[in-house]
Amino acid sequence: MAQRCTITRLSATALAMAMAGCGQVTRQMTLKSEPSGALVYLNGQEVGRTPCTVDFTWYGRYDLVLRREGSQSVKMTQDVPPPWWQWIPLDLVSEILPGRKVDHHEYAYVLKPQPETGAPGAVLIDRANSMRPMLESGEYTRKPATRPATRPIDEPSPRSDAPVGQ
Repeated sequence: MAQRCTITRLSATALAMAMAGCGQVTRQMTLKSEPSGALVYLNGQEVGRTPCTVDFTWYGRYDLVLRREGSQSVKMTQDVPPPWWQWIPLDLVSEILPGRKVDHHEYAYVLKPQPETGAPGAVLIDRANSMRPMLESGEYTRKPATRPATRPIDEPSPRSDAPVGQ
């Protein structure tokens, strides 16, 4: 009887150790850019600068934004497909098998240089001057044709209660 309990305990311990090693799939994607050093946003969250390796939980589509000063931003949807051993129902078997599994995806992007537009201040001033006539053409923004004459501030105003001739 004691020998049977020992065998049962050993079997349970071996099964627990085997189960502890099961189902460990590490999912990672490495994002690279040329030139490197771009900020990476996945689904609206900043995850680092290129080249960077990010752990992920699910397969599917990710909203990706790459930003770097002096380069045009890249905005796109990146599809991350599962490997064949993660397809349903094969994923159930692969999760049960012992051993650590790594699913690694690598993506590379080319950032185009930002086109030179000249001095930013001069461009804004030119744009503002071109829009000025549009702003002055409205009913409420039109300048009045003539302004009534105003008296100088130093001159006292005539009093209505003062006697005439004073």
